Parts: sequence; C-alpha cells; structure tokens
Amino acid sequence: MSGPSGTPHRTEAPDGPPPLLERYLRLTREALELVRPGVPARSFLRGGSEDVLAMARAYLADAEHFRASGDRERALAAVSYAHGWLDAGVRLGLLDGQDDAARFTLFR
Repeated sequence: MSGPSGTPHRTEAPDGPPPLLERYLRLTREALELVRPGVPARSFLRGGSEDVLAMARAYLADAEHFRASGDRERALAAVSYAHGWLDAGVRLGLLDGQDDAARFTLFR
C-alpha cells in the first residue's frame, strides 16, 4: 500500500500488531472498565444501556480473537466498532463515561 506521495505506507510495526490496533485495544478496554449504565435501574432505557454494553463487549471480544489469529484488519475494525458503541452510548446518555473526554466524545 502506498501513501499519497507514492512512498510505502506502513500501518504496522515490523515485529508485531499495528500500533494503532494496540492503542485502540487498550483505549477500549480502559473505556469498558470506566463506563457504567447511565440510567436508573428501573428506567425503560436501562435495557438500551445494557444492550450497548453487551455490543461493545462482543465487538471487543471479536477484536481480541481476530488479533490472536493474526487478522489485524478485522481486529482493528472490530475494536473500532466496540469503541463506537461505547462512545455513542455515552453521548446519548445511556452510559456514564465519568466525564472522561480523553476516552469519549462528550456532549456539547
């Protein structure tokens, strides 16, 4: 793959997974540990909150599986989806991201 100038575009470290993949895996694991349901337990929205967490966990598990099997592209895609679910959940108020602007796109 080449960059805009025609020079080779490196997306991975010579001896391991792409740094971006490792960074996203770490960021998403940290984010999953940090978030909590953002709605009361008896709220009708609690199911949505739990669904968002379940989807994020499932995509993170997929990412870790793909990484372990050497499929780096799918691993990066899956971890991006995992973090996207978390980010959307926090932005919509279904999840509480503890006001962490480093891990989530917070409301205005």
